[in-house]
Amino acid sequence: MEKISSFEIDHRKLPCGMYISREDGDIITYDIRTRRPNVEDVMQNGAIHTVEHLVATYVRNSKYKDNIIYFGPMGCRTGFYFLTRGLEHKNAINLIKEAFSFTASFNGEIPGVSEAECGNYKEHDLENAKKEAQKMIRILEKWDTALLNYPD
Repeated sequence: MEKISSFEIDHRKLPCGMYISREDGDIITYDIRTRRPNVEDVMQNGAIHTVEHLVATYVRNSKYKDNIIYFGPMGCRTGFYFLTRGLEHKNAINLIKEAFSFTASFNGEIPGVSEAECGNYKEHDLENAKKEAQKMIRILEKWDTALLNYPD
């Protein structure tokens, strides 16, 4: 079998940030890396799950909602994938910054957290999700399109 492209990135050299993971026609997959792989502790499941609910809800309710395909966690628990269609890179960066700001300041009932709406509704952690979001706000503060390529 062919090696998939994400396994060709040297994870030993991968800092936190937002990168273009792949381009498939007009679909862009962004790698939103919250941890240095194999260096930092991975995110906890409850925090990941809550970030997923909040960021996905935010981006799917934004003015770019028709350009959003997916936002969800990586199995390695070191980041998230964000898939868009027909959205300029600068707008994707700004939208993710806004979504993490929304998450960092969120108070109230987490969207989609009921037994009828979620397959694991009991495993959420809003306080740690807010900490994850605050970390990403600092990392992405000055992020721009010139930084979207993986480092060598």
